[in-house]
Amino acid sequence: MIDVRMFTVGPVQENSFIVRRPDSDHAVIVDPGDEADKLIGAIDDLGITHLDAILLTHTHFDHVGAVAPVALATGAPVYCPELETRVLANIMDFVPWPGFGPFESYDADHTVAGGETLELAGMTFDVIFTPGHSPGHVTYAARGEDALFSGDVLFQGSVGRVDLPGGDWPTLLASIETLVEAYPDETTVYPGHMGLTTLGRERASNPFLRELSLKQ
Repeated sequence: MIDVRMFTVGPVQENSFIVRRPDSDHAVIVDPGDEADKLIGAIDDLGITHLDAILLTHTHFDHVGAVAPVALATGAPVYCPELETRVLANIMDFVPWPGFGPFESYDADHTVAGGETLELAGMTFDVIFTPGHSPGHVTYAARGEDALFSGDVLFQGSVGRVDLPGGDWPTLLASIETLVEAYPDETTVYPGHMGLTTLGRERASNPFLRELSLKQ
């Protein structure tokens, strides 16, 4: 069993997640996108004394804007998709629209590419390569917990956009197919935007997944 707290932050309403075993003082955070003070305050309020990792699904600015200050405040190492480390190291160069930021860049402490197993805060996370929204995008699956931290791959009733650099619809659809085939319907999806959902609900009702249902 895991305790997941969701914090919706920043002007793009991105979801950051603090994940731990119930009442543990060790945790990880997934995609600290903005409002670093809010996230650091939540870590303190939850009685978390050890943030064991900052896990990034991808490096679009709305998912990494608070990485540097959270890492500085907690000493947590940052795990970044291998193909996107240069974006994290030069965030403002990759912000596609004016008016956002400024955000502080960060040099990743560790890289992930898919296929890794991470033992963090008393939990096991499997890293799944799920490109299509961005070139190096990964999903983190909490092993044995029916929980996927999907970033911007799959949303409640929607999917990640593919009109940004490196986006590709067939690739994204294949990534989603990987998830729905590998994990049971009751798996909770903790997405980068909008509300929580399950793989079964999206398989049954998400209009963007009709191509998958036609293949079955």
